[in-house]
Amino acid sequence: MKKIKLDLGKRSYDIIIGKDALRLLPEYLKRLGIPRDIFVITNTYIYNRYGAILKRELGKSFALKFYATIDSEKAKSIASAVKIIDFLAGYAGQKKIAVCAFGGGVIGDLAGFIASIYKRGVPLVEIPTTLLAQIDSGIGGKTAIDLSQAKNLVGTFYQPKAVLCDLNFLLGLDKKQLRSGLAEAVKYAAIRDKGLFEFLEDNYQAVFSRDISALNHLVYTCANIKAKIVQADEKEEKGIRTILNFGHTIGHAIEAAGSYTRYGHGEAIALGMLSAARISEHLGLLDSQACQRVSHLLAKIGLPQEVTGIKESGVLKACKLDKKFSGKRNRFVLLKGIGSSVVYEDVPEGIIRKSVSELFIN
Repeated sequence: MKKIKLDLGKRSYDIIIGKDALRLLPEYLKRLGIPRDIFVITNTYIYNRYGAILKRELGKSFALKFYATIDSEKAKSIASAVKIIDFLAGYAGQKKIAVCAFGGGVIGDLAGFIASIYKRGVPLVEIPTTLLAQIDSGIGGKTAIDLSQAKNLVGTFYQPKAVLCDLNFLLGLDKKQLRSGLAEAVKYAAIRDKGLFEFLEDNYQAVFSRDISALNHLVYTCANIKAKIVQADEKEEKGIRTILNFGHTIGHAIEAAGSYTRYGHGEAIALGMLSAARISEHLGLLDSQACQRVSHLLAKIGLPQEVTGIKESGVLKACKLDKKFSGKRNRFVLLKGIGSSVVYEDVPEGIIRKSVSELFIN
């Protein structure tokens, strides 16, 4: 069992990683003083597959109330959030209550948002069940819901009390879900850790084989990178945490242009990273060999290399609504080399258009 402390003073918490980590949860939550009544927000798939396991582990010490929403990005809507809050208020009454996010990235974003605004904030526990959520979205305190115009336009910074990553959940993931998580792992490697990039080049097949040793190393390494970045810039005020958005500007635009159904999050971010690497090359920041390494790794993992089924104009329009832009000035996370990144403002529009166009090769 491995533990990472994300040090934010009074808002510090542990990220616990390991096979069978769920068994540690009851005593750990007791030590944290988590209220006995826990409102578990999940989706129908996770509830049907793992709900009984969570009840078994926590049911003797805590009273659990499950709310299972749809298994889709569409769960992250204003209407969905209001519906769940209304249900929560009816259930909780005057009880002291905690919220548990039990699922992947969508559930983490949605449950975290609800925990942050219900009664001006109640304790939040994250139990991420996908590779993407264990290495990325379940850590760091970003919560959000989507608007029709763009992804994650409404949200808060709200840190959990604990994050528990049980590797057993990863053993049940299909190849598409593992591929989506690997896309975020490539992001960490590209922006911060050349050694991790080389590990992925050599060991991505071990991840697909659900090798526990490979999964343990991958989750711990990525979570540790994110914890250090969040510690240095919790609310993205210093420009340090911004590097975690590598690939997300165009990636989120692709998701929005595809109505959040055409491409999964990892697939869209992979396309966004490919485009950002090409922008880096066009600007002379990244040499062509390094750009090709990014492209080849994404291709080996099985992530898309081109966009189909949506309009190029829709991607460019959604890109301009990106919340990371400042006024009329665009802002991209770009690469200077494998493991080295920079936040770059005012990328010429012609280069953005060229790099997006290169994704629409047919």
